Amino acid sequence: MNRAPFSRTLVSLLLAGMLGGCALGPDYQRPELAVPAQFKQVEGWKTASPADALERGAWWQLYGDAELDALVERLQVSNQNLAAAEAQYRQARALVRSARASFVPTLSGSAGVTRSGQGEGSDSRFAGSSVVSGSSVSKSYDLSLSAAWELDLWGKLRRNLEASQADYAASAADLAAVRLSLQSELVQNYLQLRVLDEQKRLLDATVAAYARSLRLTENQYRAGIVPRSDVSQATTQLKSTQAQAIDLNWQRAQLEHAIAVLVGGSPAELSIAPRASVPTLPAVPVALPSQLLERRPDVAAAERRVMAANARIGVAEAAWFPDLSISASGGYRGSSFADWIEVPNRFWSLGPQLALTLFDGGARSAELQRTQAVYDQTVAQYRQAVLDSFREVEDYLVQLRVLEQESGVQREALDAARESLRLIENQYRAGTVDYNAVVNVQATALNNERSNLTLLGNRLLASVQLIAALGGGWQGEASE
Repeated sequence: MNRAPFSRTLVSLLLAGMLGGCALGPDYQRPELAVPAQFKQVEGWKTASPADALERGAWWQLYGDAELDALVERLQVSNQNLAAAEAQYRQARALVRSARASFVPTLSGSAGVTRSGQGEGSDSRFAGSSVVSGSSVSKSYDLSLSAAWELDLWGKLRRNLEASQADYAASAADLAAVRLSLQSELVQNYLQLRVLDEQKRLLDATVAAYARSLRLTENQYRAGIVPRSDVSQATTQLKSTQAQAIDLNWQRAQLEHAIAVLVGGSPAELSIAPRASVPTLPAVPVALPSQLLERRPDVAAAERRVMAANARIGVAEAAWFPDLSISASGGYRGSSFADWIEVPNRFWSLGPQLALTLFDGGARSAELQRTQAVYDQTVAQYRQAVLDSFREVEDYLVQLRVLEQESGVQREALDAARESLRLIENQYRAGTVDYNAVVNVQATALNNERSNLTLLGNRLLASVQLIAALGGGWQGEASE
């Protein structure tokens, strides 16, 4: 056999496989977006492309609370939802390695022994009154090694790897999104808990003040200065305020339980001691760089899924063209174990193979249409994710601004309520007003105190939500 032409053909095929033609399918281009040049609520902001690889840093440290910092660190180690997302990320990483493996030949080996028999029914002999049928039994020993390599002439394998890499990047962004969401949830729960502590402190102090007022009113009643109705009013006000203070206990317990689960423990394992202070409200910079919105991991994940869907169009188009593979096998096959591995028992084969589906009833066409529709779907989802991110940032910016203005006015109302309460209590002690007037002013003052704390809590929560909407804070440099 003349092997020279065959060798030249094989070398040509190998070169074609290594150098390959261009990959089928469209090359990826980021979908166009109709977005504003800057944010409506803050001047100086402008849009940019997703860049979630930028370092976010420990953004929760903006609130200056060491206990909160420790809880977030526990969350990042022990939270089960985060562990599940991390496992999914590792699955996507393994799929990339699997896609890369398709570029190299596969090698397999086998060894076995086969025992077979065949009856000789046409050659029967009579022995007395019995019929004896002849038969033959044989053994076959087989040892073989085979290799196969699919050449990526049309870019199917390359597009498949491209899609797997995009899925892997999207999974990494999903992991970052889950982490950021859980961090945001934990920080919000903790801040709400600390605001409830302040509400409880306020109500406990108010209960103590109302108890003193009740004792004063009872003394005045026994002295015949005020009627019995003043004592009833003072008692009613005291008990209703005590009930409000008690009502806060279950709300605080629920927040504490939620924090325990977030940090990977059962509610019985975590206890957060009350504290008479609320974490600091961070100041939002007047001007923020556009790169902040780029760090949103959900936007990055949506864009990378567009990339994966685009690559799979090329995989579907490559199905219309023949697959070229090279296979080789060799080994030993014999009927005797003693001389099994001998030159006469050796066999081998080598050659290329073209495989093309000639008729599939429209399956390939349908698959191509499906991948194109999936691409259109991911483009729409990416654009919607970008629009939602702009809406969220605008919402929290205007919410913070309005709450700040409202807080200033509420503080003025609170100061006026405190002064009114001081004056009315003096007038009551002087006997110029009845206790009903005092009760009304006390209720107004308490409502203003609680409204002031509620506004502080709302501002804290809005600041956390803004940080999450920006992808994790307004600090941090690009990662190396």
